[in-house]
Amino acid sequence: MNWKQAQTDYGYYLKIERGLAANSISNYLRDVEKLRVFLVNKGIEETPVSLDRETLQLFIYEVAKEVGPRSQARIISGLKSFFNYLVFEDYRKDTPLDLIESPKIGRKLPDTLSTAEINSLIKAIDLSAPEGERNRAMLETLYGCGLRVSELIGLRISDLFFEEDFIKVTGKGDKQRFVPIGNINKKYITIYLKEVRNHQKIQKGFEDILFLNRRGKQLTRAMIFTIIKQLAVKIDLSKNISPHTFRHSFATHLLENGADLRAIQQMLGHESITTTEIYMHLDRSHLAEVVNKYHPRQV
Repeated sequence: MNWKQAQTDYGYYLKIERGLAANSISNYLRDVEKLRVFLVNKGIEETPVSLDRETLQLFIYEVAKEVGPRSQARIISGLKSFFNYLVFEDYRKDTPLDLIESPKIGRKLPDTLSTAEINSLIKAIDLSAPEGERNRAMLETLYGCGLRVSELIGLRISDLFFEEDFIKVTGKGDKQRFVPIGNINKKYITIYLKEVRNHQKIQKGFEDILFLNRRGKQLTRAMIFTIIKQLAVKIDLSKNISPHTFRHSFATHLLENGADLRAIQQMLGHESITTTEIYMHLDRSHLAEVVNKYHPRQV
């Protein structure tokens, strides 16, 4: 089995067997490609089946010179998945990563925005510009529904169930979930639909996509990042923020106000509760209030 065949088959496995989204598949394949390029550059003629632990360790050392511990850990995790696939398909008897440990990294707490900072960002939107109403509706939806940026740009008009106060969201691996939507979100989406989108010339194939660019097509992830970065500069916000910051803020603010962690897990679309637990970085005074209020010995 050569590298090209292995990478192609692995890509099919990730898509069909594991049901991963295109972005995730691309990341996994990129890790394997880095290893293949390393072998070519070093003149090492090893196939995915014959590659041994010592050679793989050389690659890990090379990676360590170029990237930080977090990126190293991600690459090692990606390669473990690849070689576990080869073992699963009986191409190999074992994986060369069995005794290779990932670097120790701390759990990175997500950056969050205060409600005042979110309000300032949204107020900074120029509503006189053609895209102003759209941008306000998008930021309100990111924060109000806790969406990923890919979920936001993929949102469809047919996903809006305003009478039931829900929207249907398509998340990672094309898994769908229903997320509550509040009156403020519904208000600004409705304004955008009636006052802006209804007057646009929409390109074929994008008739059901909710948020459109000026050419009547679906927005890109990069465009959402750019909009948010420009607003942060406009209000002199020193924090390094992205669309995901609104999602983090959504979860954090719900927790701080007493929301149930499992309910937040469902709204965020996390498969595991441990992923949601990263938002449990509340200040100690809040935790003390919880104990004082709910523990039977504190009554």
